[in-house]
Amino acid sequence: MTEKTKAQELKELLFNKKENGVDFMSDDELKACDEFCEGYKKFLYENKTEREFAQSALELARAKGFAEFDKFGSALNAGDRVYRFNRGKAIILCVKGTRPVKDGVRISAAHIDSPRLDLKQCPVYEDGSLGFFKTHYYGGIKKYQWTAIPLSLHGRICKNDGTYIDVKIGEDPSDPKFCITDILPHLGAEQMSRKANEIVRGEELNIVIGSRPFKDDKESEKIKLNILNILYEKYGVVERDFLSAELELVPAFTVDDIGFDRSLIGGYGHDDRVCSYPAMEAIFSIDGAPEYTAITVLTDKEETGSDGNTGLNSSYLKYFIQDLARLEGCEGRDVLSNSKCLSADVNAAFDPTWPTQFEKNNASFINEGVVVTKFTGARGKSGTSDASAEYVSFVKNLMESNGVLWQSGELGKVDAGGGGTVAMYIANLDVDVIDVGVPVLSMHSPYEVVSKIDTYMAYKAFKVFFTK
Repeated sequence: MTEKTKAQELKELLFNKKENGVDFMSDDELKACDEFCEGYKKFLYENKTEREFAQSALELARAKGFAEFDKFGSALNAGDRVYRFNRGKAIILCVKGTRPVKDGVRISAAHIDSPRLDLKQCPVYEDGSLGFFKTHYYGGIKKYQWTAIPLSLHGRICKNDGTYIDVKIGEDPSDPKFCITDILPHLGAEQMSRKANEIVRGEELNIVIGSRPFKDDKESEKIKLNILNILYEKYGVVERDFLSAELELVPAFTVDDIGFDRSLIGGYGHDDRVCSYPAMEAIFSIDGAPEYTAITVLTDKEETGSDGNTGLNSSYLKYFIQDLARLEGCEGRDVLSNSKCLSADVNAAFDPTWPTQFEKNNASFINEGVVVTKFTGARGKSGTSDASAEYVSFVKNLMESNGVLWQSGELGKVDAGGGGTVAMYIANLDVDVIDVGVPVLSMHSPYEVVSKIDTYMAYKAFKVFFTK
């Protein structure tokens, strides 16, 4: 073996070492990584909306011994597993630790909503021999990316009699799909002269839903009539039922291995299900009772600012902690002030095709592990909690002491833009919090890309956070 030079020894001691996961992980762990990601791929494809994710998480939790939390019952015993289901769109999972909750709890908070197209309240119309849905986009999207791709319809229609119908059309190979048309390049001069954010405008995101008219020469709007008649015959709904419906258009894409080496995953909704699934699986994997009570929050509405009663800018998490505390004879605020949280959210992976918006020394990279993001926000760190040095040190030591490959990162250059997560809402509860998640390519597009290694390291990070 060649003897190391003084410079080599100093570099090993002094430099911030960055490592590819293939070099960091054993063959056995790489195999476990790939197996874990097969489960993730299946779950991602089957749960493309917040309702579907929350319902599947609830069913899995019940199967794994979680019971509905009774805030009027007795204090939990070590190892008890409970949940609180919030309006069908968010869920809290909790495993009681051996320590009293007044010593603090460990929280992992991830969001399960993703950018999409929502139907307007009165969506059905016809024009130019075609039937359409009108939409309103949800979250930050590049609108032009949503044209000329297959879309599926998911959601719930609630009727006046208290019944509801869950809809999922376009995922089965035999289902019809939907789409937004685009102008052909031969006639696209006016469109291409627009600014990039107006190449497709919001009111042009109209979903094609049919073209055949109802057979009656005496009536107008016969295409609309035929479509509504199909919906009535199949689901028993009328046009007014759309007023009490939540229907979403999402990409009708599969979830796929990317690359000859199958090292990447392509699919819709990695932001933020590539963090919420590992956070969920991490709490499911707890055997017995951890030292600190472990809580995974799978929340809604992050893509629109976390407002609303299923988002983390509301009080449902705070109320849950207060109820836990009251059952043990202490104050919720004391539990919160002693608690620690990993805000499980993604970061933007460095993309060498688009390098100018990244500052490479502080960017995150594919296959270099889970990303610890000290702050997010924009315009001088506006809209962020900015974790303390002490808490960053705690997380750094936790990762390095337990074989978790991790890296630091920030969301682009200082003046390039920015973004936010749920971290600041957790921090507002007097909890130590930092963002920990997976780097994503093509974030907020209909087809995002992540690394299997980074996804597995997110699971490992949340697991050691709960159990070490």
